[in-house]
Amino acid sequence: MLRTTVSRCKATSTAIARRFNSTTSDGLLKTPFYDLHVELGGNMVGFAGYAMPVLYKGQSHIESHNWTREKAGLFDVSHMLQHKFSGPGTTEFLESITPSDLKSLKPFSSTLSVLLNNQGGIVDDTIISKHGEDDFYVVTNAGCRDKDLKFFADELEKFGKGNVSRTTITGGLLALQGPEAAATLQKLTTDNLSNIKFGESQYISLLGGKYHAARGGYTGEDGFEVSIPDEAVALDFFKKLLDIEAVKPIGLAARDSLRLEAGMCLYGHELNENITPVEAGLTWVIGKSRRTPETATFNGADAILAQIADKSLVKRVRKGIVVKGPAAREQMKVYSADGKELVGEVTSGSFSPTTKQNIGMAYVPRDFKIGSDIKIDVRGKLRDAKIAKMPFVTPNYFRG
Repeated sequence: MLRTTVSRCKATSTAIARRFNSTTSDGLLKTPFYDLHVELGGNMVGFAGYAMPVLYKGQSHIESHNWTREKAGLFDVSHMLQHKFSGPGTTEFLESITPSDLKSLKPFSSTLSVLLNNQGGIVDDTIISKHGEDDFYVVTNAGCRDKDLKFFADELEKFGKGNVSRTTITGGLLALQGPEAAATLQKLTTDNLSNIKFGESQYISLLGGKYHAARGGYTGEDGFEVSIPDEAVALDFFKKLLDIEAVKPIGLAARDSLRLEAGMCLYGHELNENITPVEAGLTWVIGKSRRTPETATFNGADAILAQIADKSLVKRVRKGIVVKGPAAREQMKVYSADGKELVGEVTSGSFSPTTKQNIGMAYVPRDFKIGSDIKIDVRGKLRDAKIAKMPFVTPNYFRG
């Protein structure tokens, strides 16, 4: 959730630096794996206030990308903000700031969701995992850290019910992604990972402890995100995974192209506070049971329900694009097929190592269909492009 420009949200570092007790000479925060990244030849860049590896020595971007699609890529995602919400009233509170049906979510199941402002705009995207009644594990974006923490505090004060507590989980968070991810992780645990399906989680036995493993990720591949609060154990886990032949450490460059091929949104690009879930193509995150005036108790519900009921209110939507010539990048302008009318803007773009074409996403008028011809101003020249179906690659999720 990825390039150096991943987010327009600004994160400050004082409290986080105290927690990790470590920053670089230029003030960037370090994850628990920083020294190991450097030892492995990581090209460290500033990303959401952290020093993160964009590539590793001896690997090109395309090689890193393809390795993840074919074997198992290991990503440090410890910069993401992990939360624990619990106490009476927690479900009601989370349903006041997200459109998800959390009451019906089964224990140890997860859902993609969005935090909403009062206008129905997206404050951040998030993964919510239900552990039990009024007990949730929530992951939000690193770049929106300070904004999200203030949002939660303000919304809790406004909610004023029950006894809802929010705590931050620190330590290591690793994403193991790719077709060999499950077989690889299985070597380090006695728990049967085939019992965990896509969108589910479990505390599994690892290195003498029990740690949260969620099946899913940000690449379109099968995989797990494993949270280990003990930094020493997390570092040991990272090293043990690297000892397995199928695993290579992968940086931010491939993470971005992988998520783009999978048609996944990136906050600050496809999502922001002026875009609703309907416009972003995320209507499906709005629980069907929460689409009536009586059940739509979430922020911005009137605006969002109006867009669902009347499509003419939706002037722009997120669509996939395929471009001839150089890749289109963020903020490049989209024009009609004849090049005369400005119709939209690119939000993300990259070469796709898997499909071997230049792909991206853009906001364009709702009536633009898959296959429609468009033109994109790429470095001052109008390039031929088409509206394309997403995802660009077939997902490889494990559904049992």
